[in-house]
Formats: sequence, C-alpha cells, structure tokens
Amino acid sequence: MSQTETSYYHIIDQALARELARDLLSIKAVILRPHHPMTWASGWNSPIYCDNRLTLRYPAIREKIRAGFHHVIETHFSTTDVITGTATAGIPHAAWVAQSMNKPMAYVRSQAKAHGLGNQIEGGIEKGEKTIIIEDLVSTGGSALSVIEAVEFVGVDVLGIASIFTYGFSQADDLFRSKGLPFYTLTDYQTLIEVAREMRFVSNEELNTLNDWRSHPDQWP
Repeated sequence: MSQTETSYYHIIDQALARELARDLLSIKAVILRPHHPMTWASGWNSPIYCDNRLTLRYPAIREKIRAGFHHVIETHFSTTDVITGTATAGIPHAAWVAQSMNKPMAYVRSQAKAHGLGNQIEGGIEKGEKTIIIEDLVSTGGSALSVIEAVEFVGVDVLGIASIFTYGFSQADDLFRSKGLPFYTLTDYQTLIEVAREMRFVSNEELNTLNDWRSHPDQWP
C-alpha cells in the first residue's frame, strides 16, 4: 500500500504515481543515499534529495506531470479561475497547466521584490478569484503556506494544493488540514521507496534506514 491510511493527502492515480516515481529515479531527480545523508536547508539530515527541476529537461515526463495536474484540477477544483505556481520550481508546471486549461496563471515569490513595484504576486490574479496552488515538492508545507497567505491577503480564495511529490510528513498534513485545504499529489515518498526497491536502487538494509528516517526526520540519525 503506497499511501498510509492516516495520510491527509490524496493520490488519485496509483499507476501514474508509480510511473512518475520510476521516472524521477531514472533521471536522478531523486537521489537516495541512506549511508551518506545530506543536509537540508532546515538543518535536517536526510538520506534523500529531490530536485524536480530536472523534469524540465524531459518533455515526456513534463507532459505526464501536466496531464496529472490537469486531471486533478478538472476533477476536484473545476471552479478554479487562476493557476498559481510557487517560485521557482512550481512556475513552469503551473504555466503548462494554465495553457492547457486556457486559464490565467500567476506565481508568488518567497518575498516581495526589493525594487520596482515591490510585487510578491506576479501575473493575473484578482480579488474574489479562486485558485489552486501548484507545488513541485511538499515537505513540511511551509513554502506552500507562505503562498497561501500571500494570495489570501489580497482576497483570493485558495481551493487546494497540488504537488508533484510529497514526503508525507505529518507537519504538512496537519498544516493543510488546519487550513481546511484539500491536498493532492502525483506521487509520494512511500510509492517512491517501493519502486526504488523493485528497481534495486536500495537494499533491504537501506530500505530499513529510509523507513527509520521517514518516521522521525527531525531527529535522524
């Protein structure tokens, strides 16, 4: 089972989730190093690093992501007026989805510009409109929250969040649950680890290490 029963997020297409996990591993958008952990900006030690910007190089993978997002929005957020991407990695995917759905697109900077008009929100979004937030990656949910707060501040109604990948941390689940925002992802950590084992990217011993990290990433190792 790829997604735990207690997870708040939803995967609507398990076949796509597995296929995309395989793609991310194959192009090295995801690096697994159970015995040589890396350090995230948060200070957490991690046996995994995910850089979905590498998907931009592969048109076929980009198209899978676009189609997946299109399906999520069309099925669950049909009243969306504007597609909003998170800076910077969510911007291109939001643009492709907005184009395919013939909708306006906006993106939100991590903070307002220090020059010019000082904008934090760029593109077409107006008070009273409804939007869906496109993320490339969700860990604790902090970056998505800053985007949500920025657009809500100007009177925009956020319908939900959609991401390429999530680690499935409880911090993000609790955050989006507290905001009452549905959260859909194209693939997740558990699916990725299952596929990595099948592809022999990790041994059973390394799998145990990865599962141990996932259970308490803020304290590991």
